[in-house]
Amino acid sequence: MGKIFSTFLPLYTTTLLMLLGSGLLTTYVSLRLASEQVNGAMIGAIIAANYIGLVIGGKVGHNLIARVGHIRAYVACAGIITASVIGHGLTDVVLLWVFLRLIIGLCMMCQYMVLESWLNDQAESSQRGMIFGLYMVATYLGLSGGQVVLSLQTGFGVSTLLIVALCFALCLVPIALTTRTHVRPMTPAPMELGYFLRTIPRLLSTTLVTGMAIGAFYGLAPVYASSKGFTTSQTGYFMSLTIFAGLVSQFPLSWLSDRFDRQRLLFLIAVLFAVACVPLVVLPHLTFHWMIGIAFAASMMQFALYPLQVALANDQVAAERRVSLTACLLMAFGIGASIGPLLVGALMQPLGSNMLYLFFALCALVIGGLSYTRAPRPLPTTEVPLPHVVMPDSLATSPLGAALIPTLEEEVIQASMGGQDPEAESGDAAADEAFADDDSARTGFIDDDLADNDLMADRVDDGTARSAEAHEEKRPH
Repeated sequence: MGKIFSTFLPLYTTTLLMLLGSGLLTTYVSLRLASEQVNGAMIGAIIAANYIGLVIGGKVGHNLIARVGHIRAYVACAGIITASVIGHGLTDVVLLWVFLRLIIGLCMMCQYMVLESWLNDQAESSQRGMIFGLYMVATYLGLSGGQVVLSLQTGFGVSTLLIVALCFALCLVPIALTTRTHVRPMTPAPMELGYFLRTIPRLLSTTLVTGMAIGAFYGLAPVYASSKGFTTSQTGYFMSLTIFAGLVSQFPLSWLSDRFDRQRLLFLIAVLFAVACVPLVVLPHLTFHWMIGIAFAASMMQFALYPLQVALANDQVAAERRVSLTACLLMAFGIGASIGPLLVGALMQPLGSNMLYLFFALCALVIGGLSYTRAPRPLPTTEVPLPHVVMPDSLATSPLGAALIPTLEEEVIQASMGGQDPEAESGDAAADEAFADDDSARTGFIDDDLADNDLMADRVDDGTARSAEAHEEKRPH
């Protein structure tokens, strides 16, 4: 583990700084707009624009990285994000903020693709889980750390935006100085959306609903906390702990996912998520500590849904389709994450902030209903279920970049998605050679048997001829 950490430390540091700025910016934007009494639907639109940018950034990022390379693409995107963050402090026009969030989301997806395809390219198959597990730790620490920074700020001045811009500027340094630059060029892979809509429609639907819940959480949970009378510092702690709950949930989830039926586990987690949300809906006067405790439990269940759906979907799909599958799951998640903030933002304005956790409970019930009846597996395979790998909860999901627009060569994809290793291939070749030798031996035996039959037939014919001659000699003339 120490060798892995030291080898990939520049990429982990870059991820930590990048997510630190991203988490701080998302919460800051929501709180500032709420303090200025901006319409809830408009706040939802700004958050949705970020997720729309993430979805669009998959294609844009692929073309950009293929054209100029990983490091140059990352540097260009970080520069654009830094300028966009400062742009939030130069204008108060909300519609312009929508555009800026769209650009930031698009560029951040390019950055995710650079980091995760780089990790995937350099990771050995036997170490891939550990490498991406540490990547998840950096992701969650960055997201939750951004909320801690917010709790130390007073008001909603430009100083917070400067800290965000500083994080995105500093995240350039580790990746620019790294010597591990021999990343393989990107190659596209086809998306088979129609095929997966026919074979796993329920999982795609639950993934979309999960995206709706998580997108609404990141955008509107700060508004919810602010409406409960929390100070900026308390809101920062609330967001930090609830996001950190996502990291805490991944490790017991990975243990349970490899030992119990994942379909039933998904149903159980969805039910627990719905139950955990109920107190935050029906009890409006909870104390700060009780609210954080209940929200922490709800977030543990919420952030466990998407990784489990990914693992369950991969169990039901042949190995050669798993790259395309991940792209389709991410697209469904991104669409849901774009819809959720718009819908909940429109509902919170007239009906109150409790609509956020009521929406979460309804999403959980929908997921539970869709996962209650086990759908027949469309493609039964002889493979054992894939080991559960710790994954994050948002579109910064491992390995999102490599899967959304896959960047690996065929042999690497086969190695990471269930392909055979060279030793297995050599073993198969030896088995084929042995089988061929055995087949040749059997053919030789058959030829010998045919020769023996021909010899016996010749002897019978010879005996018959001799009997005929003797009989001819005995006949009177």
